[in-house]
Amino acid sequence: MTTTDASPRVGRRLGDLLFAGTARAAGITILIALAGVATFLIVEGIPGIVTTQSSAFAGKASFVSYTWPLVFGTVLAAVIALLIATPLAVGAALVIGFYAPRRLATPLGYMIDLLAAVPSVVYGLWGATLLAPKMQPTYAWLADHLSFIPFFAGPASATGRTILTAGVVLAIMVLPIITAICREIFAQTPALHREAALALGATRWEMIKMAVFPYARSGLVSGVMLGLGRALGETMAVAMVLSASSAVTFNLIGSQNPSTIAANIALSFGERTGVERNTLIATGLVLFVITFIVNFLARGIVARGRKGS
Repeated sequence: MTTTDASPRVGRRLGDLLFAGTARAAGITILIALAGVATFLIVEGIPGIVTTQSSAFAGKASFVSYTWPLVFGTVLAAVIALLIATPLAVGAALVIGFYAPRRLATPLGYMIDLLAAVPSVVYGLWGATLLAPKMQPTYAWLADHLSFIPFFAGPASATGRTILTAGVVLAIMVLPIITAICREIFAQTPALHREAALALGATRWEMIKMAVFPYARSGLVSGVMLGLGRALGETMAVAMVLSASSAVTFNLIGSQNPSTIAANIALSFGERTGVERNTLIATGLVLFVITFIVNFLARGIVARGRKGS
């Protein structure tokens, strides 16, 4: 009797040990890979930072003056994408979870999820060949009627390949990520909370505002930050859509547009050698640090939200 009772415990204990060891090995592997990437960027990027050859900085005086416009363009394109994608993603998640009937919500969720499976080069082709020409008349109208706003100062780009077009493409690319996370977070709201709000006479929107949003706040932040990470690191779509220069400007519809770090590396890496290539790797290190800081802040916000709830 004792032997029969002990054998399942031994089996379960062995299974727990195997699972714990596998999970630990996977975590250590990820940390080693991350450390390897960071080490490579630091070792290969430092010569590009400390060099005094002006050719390594594309004619700029220093590494800072060369990298600053790229950082500005990276952050600007990502912010535009989030400003467009976040309300659309939250709205789509609410429609799928609370408003649309089941027979419509399920295929709608599948369609949004399929956007994440489209390769970035396809988004780039679509943005450069179809979206940009279609947006050009809108940019011309904005330059004619709203030029007093710095974002639409003009003159409008003749091709439509602007930082705003790149931001729209990025918004569509990050939309399924934010929507999927928001949908799952909304679905995890305790049913008793929702039913209690409705029982007290709240409308569906009031129930969402009082019961769903407070519970899902940290999850919303994490979803938006994941979308921001995707937008910061996107390469081919931005490189194909954006007609980039080294300008630093808030004019979103002009022909002078700041480039992004990832797009600049993709377009320039094949032609660079020696210390010039080291400089490009150093800009990759800057992007690595920016992404790390964004994710670190997101984790802090999520942890604070969980502690508060």
